[in-house]
Amino acid sequence: MIRRFYVHNFRCLENFELPLSGQSSLLLIGNNGSGKTTVGLALEVLQKIARGTNRVGSLVRPEDFARGRTDVPMRFEIEVELNTKIYEYVIAFDFPERFKELRVFEEKFSVGGQPVYTREKADVNLARVTQDNGNKVANFRIDWHLVALTTVQEQSRADPLFIFKQWLARMLILRPIPGLITGDSKEETLEPNPQVTDFGAWFSGLMAYAPSAYLKIDEYLKDLLPDLKDIKNPLTGTDSRSLVVQFFNGQGSLSLPFEDLSDGEKCFMIGALVHAANDAYGPLLCFWDEPDNYLALAEVQHFVIALRKAFKSGGQFIATSHNPEAILRFSDENTLVLQRKNHFEPTVVRLLDDLHIKGDLVTALSLGGLEP
Repeated sequence: MIRRFYVHNFRCLENFELPLSGQSSLLLIGNNGSGKTTVGLALEVLQKIARGTNRVGSLVRPEDFARGRTDVPMRFEIEVELNTKIYEYVIAFDFPERFKELRVFEEKFSVGGQPVYTREKADVNLARVTQDNGNKVANFRIDWHLVALTTVQEQSRADPLFIFKQWLARMLILRPIPGLITGDSKEETLEPNPQVTDFGAWFSGLMAYAPSAYLKIDEYLKDLLPDLKDIKNPLTGTDSRSLVVQFFNGQGSLSLPFEDLSDGEKCFMIGALVHAANDAYGPLLCFWDEPDNYLALAEVQHFVIALRKAFKSGGQFIATSHNPEAILRFSDENTLVLQRKNHFEPTVVRLLDDLHIKGDLVTALSLGGLEP
């Protein structure tokens, strides 16, 4: 679970810390432009690094500096607890004069308070524990436009570097666009893209990794779609597959290509894979930007409660929302209000429990009655 997440000088986030330690689920609310989606984008920078993007110019741009303040480094810090060990990763970017793209200004990866490597600009200091429990330090230089986390080689799957990178890469940062999801796949993955346009590859990857996960998917979906019979993923070519969803009731059966499902039904399918993935290869972090999008009002309550419940036994679920039905499914203790008066001020984050509310919460939100 994430114990600490800190961002500085990235878009509207300045000296921003997300208070999520000890929370299995968290809701971010606030007006449009307050920074809710930006929190997900900041997490995505770290996710991209772990998935192999090591060129700084493919991670952040000069336009990402808050209000164009290129004189202060852009900074990301994350602290994660995995199997009782504490992993900490820090990376900062600066943009010197006459440079065409940002460079790495500082980078550090530590486990249990002990540095695995530290970096300042192009100089990397790598510490390894030797067989006689002594420390061996290796120094090397790296292109300052490349990230060291993707360059330093892990020694085995038990290496803390491998464990952390795999966890970071498998974070689920979701902003689905159902209309673009077809269910076709030519490969397998456990790391879906934010738009989930590779849903078919994610389904194939999950089934290959843990075939028993289908039982969890089936159980979850039949609670939402009682006439669901099963989901098939037949071959449609030498190396391609395409999902088909089958329905059945007393009047007969119906087979639909995945792309013919409604937008809301595709979101149900994504929710089912989130549940199954956290159970099969978690604990995971899932950041879902407005999971209530595309759902009918009567469906929101069950959908949000089910997602929160799925992460109670491990992992973390972070959602953003404007929907009163979704907001009411969280408590004041795990609802964060992001506020920003205008585009020239940074985002301020407060616990809903610490704010004075004029009237009931839903009315206050609709009238802008949450005091800054």
